[in-house]
Amino acid sequence: MKDFHYQALPLDVHFGNGKSAEAKDILIQHGYRKVIVITTPGQKEAGQKLSQQLQEISAGVYPHAVMHVLVEVADKAVEFVQSNDIDCCLALGGGSTIGLAKAIALKTHLPIVAIPTTYSGSEMTTIYGMTENNLKTTGKDIHILPKVVIYDPELNLTLPAQISACSGMNAMAHAIEALYAEDKNPIVSLMTVDSIKALKSASPVIVDDLSDISARQKATYGAWL
Repeated sequence: MKDFHYQALPLDVHFGNGKSAEAKDILIQHGYRKVIVITTPGQKEAGQKLSQQLQEISAGVYPHAVMHVLVEVADKAVEFVQSNDIDCCLALGGGSTIGLAKAIALKTHLPIVAIPTTYSGSEMTTIYGMTENNLKTTGKDIHILPKVVIYDPELNLTLPAQISACSGMNAMAHAIEALYAEDKNPIVSLMTVDSIKALKSASPVIVDDLSDISARQKATYGAWL
């Protein structure tokens, strides 16, 4: 067997149907008292609902996440959290929303709690991307890794068939990459195979029946891996 290095990422993961309803208790357990809910404009209503559930620890909704994390959007978000004494960014959504939370964390080191609503897997990596003048740059930083991730497959039930399929294939591509990465190791390879199996099994079922919660669970599990 070849030499390898395996480092477990320091995340607190909660998984289950309806688990997002426990967000307030989870946030309080981690000591967060002034939380901003970050969404895209299209998910503003869902963000407001979550904000209401957080009650007194919510500092409101910031519905300005966009694709590719534009630098000017990130700068405004950083200014907002700093001027409002925010102590945690709760990202509700997919790669765009979690990407904006990462951009904030990169500048401020504020903790991120992620509640993914797609299968992109951004919440499980230390990788960030920023776009300026149509040029996207990427990097790695441990400070942008979410402290807590709450997986609630029920939140994916409204994800359309086309987006579910594309997002699932994206997750599978990430898993396949891990099989030939330079820093691959046998532990991650085991997770990778299980991920691919789960996504391969779940994705066609979801496309045929968007309400199949068992398939949504399996796809979410695959995305996490």
